[in-house]
Amino acid sequence: MTLSEALSACNLIAILRGIRPEEAEAIGEALFAAGFRIIEVPLNSPEPLKSIATLQARFGDRALIGAGTVLTPAQVADVAATGARVIISPNANPAVIEATAARGMISLPGVATPSEAFAAIAAGATGIKAFPAEAIPPAVIKAWKAVLPKEIPVMPVGGITPENMQAYLEAGAAGFGIGGALYKPGMTAETVAEKARRFIAARRD
Repeated sequence: MTLSEALSACNLIAILRGIRPEEAEAIGEALFAAGFRIIEVPLNSPEPLKSIATLQARFGDRALIGAGTVLTPAQVADVAATGARVIISPNANPAVIEATAARGMISLPGVATPSEAFAAIAAGATGIKAFPAEAIPPAVIKAWKAVLPKEIPVMPVGGITPENMQAYLEAGAAGFGIGGALYKPGMTAETVAEKARRFIAARRD
């Protein structure tokens, strides 16, 4: 599955910060059943590589599984060893982007300015994570889209809710990363499923 195919199926990335390995499969099932096709486990979660490996084994043939908060090329290698294919970062470190691209993985670095976005694309980024979205309103995304390569998806992350998605979509956003509004540590699969359905409904309105 390519990034474009995954975003066409569902333009939402689930960010499971703080998830534990023993919870990963049940939470993943809830998200997949709701329609999510991209799932990220940040590396500052407990035993993140175990959770990523679990999700990859269960859903890797039908969804894109990856890691977030990836800060070094060594971490890229660790994630690649699980079979996961997506590397997401809060920043745009060229070394991380290049290491990701060299392995044929999907690179989604975080940027906050057009200069950072162009530098990330030059390093091999597959798409752009506009972060934190609280500081990057839809008008800014619209301005970015006017100058960035059209084939590069821009996805706001940070503070995204079902209520503010439409304005970003109208500005040209290709999708969103959803964190605390979808999952917080300790949430049951049933609660996550309910929240996931709200986001899915919002993207279809």
